[in-house]
Amino acid sequence: MISQAIADARKIVIKIGSNTLAKADGTINPEFMADFASQCAELMKQGKQIVLVSSGAQVAGVSTLDRWARKKDIHYRQALCAIGQVELMDHWRNAFASRNIHIGQLLLTKEDFQDDHRTLNMRNTIFTLVDEGVVPIINENDSVSYEEIKIGDNDNLSALTAILWSADLLILFSDIDGVFEKNPKEFPDARLIERVPDITTLRNTITIGSTNGFGTGGIQTKLEAAEKVTAYGIPMLLANGGREQCLLSLADGKRAGTLFLAREA
Repeated sequence: MISQAIADARKIVIKIGSNTLAKADGTINPEFMADFASQCAELMKQGKQIVLVSSGAQVAGVSTLDRWARKKDIHYRQALCAIGQVELMDHWRNAFASRNIHIGQLLLTKEDFQDDHRTLNMRNTIFTLVDEGVVPIINENDSVSYEEIKIGDNDNLSALTAILWSADLLILFSDIDGVFEKNPKEFPDARLIERVPDITTLRNTITIGSTNGFGTGGIQTKLEAAEKVTAYGIPMLLANGGREQCLLSLADGKRAGTLFLAREA
């Protein structure tokens, strides 16, 4: 079903989490980014349009200016994101440039999705970019966000983006293979749930863990994202971005994940 969902989708939003973008030491992984850009290019050759929601500004900031790595003050964290966002986009620009693909950056907050004029402009910008073969790369504007206007995680940001763009599929790449009945990092016998027709039922059958690693979201934010997009008729796929050829292996049916089925109207 996963390979069929990708085959059927023309407009695909892909979210890359910080844990996927980071090496074990917490610095950015340009080799992964170059390989992933190559995989996106292959799908684009098949006529698909790609929008990326990329975490990693803080990770890239630490890679650039590690003397701030342990500072917890919010002003330093926001300044680190300002530095890191430039580095992050430079890595993505280089990764896609090797396939002769341009990128465009959009930095958003919750407030942008709540204002009709901004929403229309965002939608028009995304449509224009993808129609011209440019890959929009979206992230939360962490350097200016505060609690009242902060989305807080890129799982939900990617869901809002998918709805805004009327996407056919949302793919979340994380550091887990999908949704398990219990935490696979603690329980090796945990069973992967490959198909989710009803999220409410799923919530009653799994154990939800907490945030881990470099990211801001856990399984909870992924379920929230799934609830958002499936309500709009958009299926969502959760899979492991750390697997070899993570995107194309899913498209070829060689890799498992969790597919949240779209709700019927």
